[in-house]
Amino acid sequence: MLFVHKLGSVVHRLTGVIHRNRPSVHRICRVVDSVVHNPTCGSGRLGDRKGVISMRCPYCRHPDSRVLDSREQDEGQVIRRRRSCQDCGRRFTTVEEATLAVIKRSGVTEPFSRHKVISGVRRACQGRPVDEDALALLAQAVEDSVRGSGVAEVPSDEVGLAILGPLRKLDEVAYLRFASVYQAFSCIDDFEKAITELRCDPHP
Repeated sequence: MLFVHKLGSVVHRLTGVIHRNRPSVHRICRVVDSVVHNPTCGSGRLGDRKGVISMRCPYCRHPDSRVLDSREQDEGQVIRRRRSCQDCGRRFTTVEEATLAVIKRSGVTEPFSRHKVISGVRRACQGRPVDEDALALLAQAVEDSVRGSGVAEVPSDEVGLAILGPLRKLDEVAYLRFASVYQAFSCIDDFEKAITELRCDPHP
């Protein structure tokens, strides 16, 4: 439990530093090898140069390291870096992940989740000819759209709007179901208006 607490502390400190600088996309680094190989030592810290994050060696605690190799994953949303300590020479891996926060109507923020997008859309697609692959592609399109705004925190309403377009192309019945909840349809006239819009503009 000690190493989990240390790792959580590192991420919390880095998140606070990066959040205060307000970049368009947060980059959160976590030391992988420090957990896998030596969970009782090591933490990350902000480097001496402004805006540069250096990773403390998880073995000797030296505050600087050299990047040996960088590889992108998840279409560039995650970057794995292989590092070498400038003091003891041992190697470890860090992971930088672009995070996106959603601001709920209550004011609480939470990480963007494709799973939640899929879960909400799946209910609207119940009984419709929509498979899991299509839902996964929709969630990816929603995330790409939201990240394209260039901000690190987006209101939950914007996530809902980002869902409507791809869902309409995927299945119009599911679109009407989702829109009726998201846009709070209160009477049959709301459905008739939405249906009329679909008929007048079948290819938005």
